Amino acid sequence: MAGELPFEKPLSDLREKIKTLETLAAGNGMDFSEEIARLEERCKQLEQEMYQELTPAQKMHVARHHQRPTTLDFIQAVFTDFIELHGDRLFADDLAIVGGLAKLNGVPVTVVGHQRGKDTRDNIARFFGSPHPEGFRKALRFMQQANKFNRPIITFIDTKGAYPGNTAEERGQSEAIARNLREMAGFGVPIICVVIGEGGSGGALALGVGNRVLMLENAIYSAISPNGAASILWKDASKADQAAEAMKITAKDLLAFEVIEDIVEEPQGGAHRDLAYTAEHLKAKLWSHLQELRAMTPEELKEDRYSKFRKIGKFQIAQQTRAEEQQTTQLQSAADESSEAAAAGGEASTEKAALPESAQV
Repeated sequence: MAGELPFEKPLSDLREKIKTLETLAAGNGMDFSEEIARLEERCKQLEQEMYQELTPAQKMHVARHHQRPTTLDFIQAVFTDFIELHGDRLFADDLAIVGGLAKLNGVPVTVVGHQRGKDTRDNIARFFGSPHPEGFRKALRFMQQANKFNRPIITFIDTKGAYPGNTAEERGQSEAIARNLREMAGFGVPIICVVIGEGGSGGALALGVGNRVLMLENAIYSAISPNGAASILWKDASKADQAAEAMKITAKDLLAFEVIEDIVEEPQGGAHRDLAYTAEHLKAKLWSHLQELRAMTPEELKEDRYSKFRKIGKFQIAQQTRAEEQQTTQLQSAADESSEAAAAGGEASTEKAALPESAQV
């Protein structure tokens, strides 16, 4: 199985056995049909069990799969009449960001997103999908043009984060991200954001201020990458899987927290197994949400976007058991008694100090 992930090895081994038996049967004229049928049935069962409930760590690896469809793949599969635009008109054309004009079911839209490479050379040219400031300014230029000509904006998020090197900081990385956040919040056109792979840190949020945020089923979205979180919490980036389990970064978790509005179904094994299947479901979701947003006025769109982000953030107070309540009460009483005793001791010491030396015992 091309590009298999570590947890997929049992399934890959089973498929290899089936292939070996088929080769033997074809070469020697032997009948292995019953054995092949039994293994194929077991393969289907194992595949169903494996992909039915992936863990957050497993989904992280699927989201980072090197064959996973990129922004340009989805643009070609979902939209028509795409015309790519280039440059930020200030410094350079950052290849980590792609975008331009397209049509969704005949409706003109602006599409923009992070772009990872397909191979090592392409990844180096595109900084592995991590934009410099000129990349964010390039995206902002496209979105400002869309706002000017009343075109809906659709963004694709797929980055571990903004480029962290000195060159990016020298050219104003944080300012570029902050400007995108401010400008996107004030646009009077519909904005739909789609997390197609890994959405990490400010690099993701710079394209993520939308009226609706969608996520592919196996995508992840977080304030910091699991590797970065592991480096901070345990001083060990290799514990990224453990961090992913604790961070609530999957589409299902974020839908429950109302961070996103919808989940786009993927085929078993991930979007890289069947791009056409994923693109079909994504197109249907985009069109449904776009129809709803196009009915709103510019002011309603701004208010809708503002309300969406204002409601994010929930906390829960754990209910104490009766034994815990009693223990808390006892500890509080003991603390109060200790404070009173200390205060009384302090008063006595003060009175003693105030007496003449001859009167002190």
